[in-house]
Amino acid sequence: MKLIVGLGNPGAKYARNRHNIGFMVLDRIASDHGFPAWKSKHQGVVSEGRFGSDRAVLLKPETHMNKSGDSVGAAMRFYKLDAEDVIVLHDEIDLAPGKVRWKVGGGHAGHNGLRSVHAHIGADYARVRLGVGHPGHKDAVPGYVLRDFPKADEAWLDDVIRGCSDGAPHLATGDGAKFMNAVALRTAPPRSGSGRKKSEKTKTSEDVKTKEADTRSALQKLMDRFS
Repeated sequence: MKLIVGLGNPGAKYARNRHNIGFMVLDRIASDHGFPAWKSKHQGVVSEGRFGSDRAVLLKPETHMNKSGDSVGAAMRFYKLDAEDVIVLHDEIDLAPGKVRWKVGGGHAGHNGLRSVHAHIGADYARVRLGVGHPGHKDAVPGYVLRDFPKADEAWLDDVIRGCSDGAPHLATGDGAKFMNAVALRTAPPRSGSGRKKSEKTKTSEDVKTKEADTRSALQKLMDRFS
């Protein structure tokens, strides 16, 4: 079983903040995959369900971001899980908007939510880093992540959220590669054959037909050219 955690801050005023993209993804996963209603537990809200035969618990801590580890640690102990069974989805300012990365272990890079999770369960959990971009200066980061996504971001944000939901069954098995493939199909779908190739193919066929139909002699072609 996996404990899949989305980081964010509770309350309507934070709901569309960049910092809350983890919450947004978990809400979509729960909706798309038929998980039951959220219940208050472990200093957060949880929804327990299955992806096929794989059981998973979705958790949104309600401790506010800088105390996320309190909730994650409580849930992990209750379900008798190890840090390796925990996957945390969070906003990542060091990735461009719309970029998603899978990572296991490592530092918290100054992210207050991850810092708290580290303090409670160590660093051996998996993370889904959801790029939201950087404001350009470190002093501007707190205000930036606590502002809502602008309307201009809606298209890529929807693709990321849907892609993460598509890949959620692979989170339940801990398969980061397959999860990332599912996300990529939404955020960077493969291109179909281009119109240029078709055009070139058609042109080539026409040229062949013209060449085959031209039965003039070399002398006749030369005379026609200068007539």
